[in-house]
Amino acid sequence: MSTATDTPKATGDAPRNRGKAPAGERVADWADGRLGIYSLAKANMRKIFPDHWSFLLGEICLYSFVILILTGVYLTLFFVPSMAEVEYHGSFEPMQGLLMSEAYASALDINFEVRGGLLVRQIHHWAALIFVVGIFMHMMRVFFTGAFRKPREINWLFGFLLLVLAIFTGLTGYSLPDDSLSGIGIRLMEAAILAVPVVGSYLQMFIFGGEFPGHDIIPRFFVAHVLLLPGIMLGLVVAHLILIVYHKHTHYAGPGRTNDNVVGYPLLPVYMAKAGGFFFLVFGVIAIIAATVTINPIWLLGPYRPDQVSTDAQPDWYLGFSEGLVRMMPGWEWVLPGGYTLNFGLLIPLAVFPLMLAVIGLYPFFEGWVTKDRREHHIAQRPRNSPTRTGFGVAWLTAFVVTTIGGGNDLFAIHFNLSINAITWFCRIGFFVLPVIAFFVTRRICLGLQRRDRDKVLHGRETGIIKRLPHGEFIEVHEPLAQEKLHLLTSHDQHEPYEVGPETDENGVRRRIGPVERVRARISRGYYGEQAQIPKPTREEYREITSGHGHH
Repeated sequence: MSTATDTPKATGDAPRNRGKAPAGERVADWADGRLGIYSLAKANMRKIFPDHWSFLLGEICLYSFVILILTGVYLTLFFVPSMAEVEYHGSFEPMQGLLMSEAYASALDINFEVRGGLLVRQIHHWAALIFVVGIFMHMMRVFFTGAFRKPREINWLFGFLLLVLAIFTGLTGYSLPDDSLSGIGIRLMEAAILAVPVVGSYLQMFIFGGEFPGHDIIPRFFVAHVLLLPGIMLGLVVAHLILIVYHKHTHYAGPGRTNDNVVGYPLLPVYMAKAGGFFFLVFGVIAIIAATVTINPIWLLGPYRPDQVSTDAQPDWYLGFSEGLVRMMPGWEWVLPGGYTLNFGLLIPLAVFPLMLAVIGLYPFFEGWVTKDRREHHIAQRPRNSPTRTGFGVAWLTAFVVTTIGGGNDLFAIHFNLSINAITWFCRIGFFVLPVIAFFVTRRICLGLQRRDRDKVLHGRETGIIKRLPHGEFIEVHEPLAQEKLHLLTSHDQHEPYEVGPETDENGVRRRIGPVERVRARISRGYYGEQAQIPKPTREEYREITSGHGHH
């Protein structure tokens, strides 16, 4: 019995494949029916991204993270995370016959016996440093341009958590080889943990599994470094990118750019092509640095021994400020009744360390509380147009630099022939004084730049042409600014300072104004009062200048 769907018999495969889609298209249709790939691609592949050089800072972070994952997987294949003691019989002659941990011995083997091991390890370490630098610079860009404002507060927190996790991932990472430098760093960390009142000794036993150095710290750091912390960071990176796509990227003020549009290039093919090229550029630069500049030469430092400590030990740059906090703090301690000792020399730096980071992490919520601004912001601000925030950021950076100098006080003393005590006292005083000076100086500079912008809008651009008027006065001819420049100088918003209002209402009844509201009003005046911002020119002022007097 035949049906209407029967096909005639013929030689060859052509009739058999007639009406069938290619294999790749069938696979795509199968995946789309279960994952909705077509609709997802249609909605996002042509998504517009703005173009500005500062956005590359975030891409450097992403590409460095990818490089870290790739090189870290390779190194994991050869590293032995064990503190068991062995006698070295590898190819590095100066270490022949020395007793060392299996971790250090395997690290030496990676450097001298694994093909490409030294280069990969150097790339891994340099990529880690550049990753933290990239996050730091990227967060500075976001902070000073106000790109953390609604709706991006959560994404700011994701970036902040990535910075914190990157710091601790770096700490666990450079501790794994169990060389002399990393052992001293772990010893300092253990001392800081022991300084925590009441629970410090319990935390130390929980983390180290016994008295220092014990036999468990390297295996535990290995699990945290290759599994726990990177897993959390990978999740944060994915969530960060998803929110960037969802909220769209901030863009800088300019003609045609508003809070409701995005001016830039589509994701495919332009942005992806540029991003792919930039990834290989970042990879190449890191590889060149790794091949030419040696970092952390563990074969020169030797295996860690608890009875040997070097004063020349320095952490990586991103932990230099924590070292500086410890070196700047006087060695104060209280012996309480019962013989219990409070070591303030480590306890106070241990408290200031997370506080310095938390101030930056929570700042967007503080500014949102001050302004009570519920609008969405997709246009980045110029730092000069928010003098108080810019001053606060520079003050924080000043404190960071001072503590970092304190962390290397011995190196500064040696290389610049200075007194180490003088450097330490400079850092102790400067930690409290210099940020305040930096805040007021930065804010005054921002106000001066605002005044110059206002003068440019009202009087135009200086041409250098001197003209003599009929009555003998000499003036310089000014030209009107281009519309694009005018838009850049006048498109920013200026908040009005919050006021608590009169003490009594319209009926003469005394209003109940809480102390929190009074504090908020005072801070708001500090941010947006007459002394904190220069009013931008109004349309009437601009018309009066341009039509009545011309540009002179």
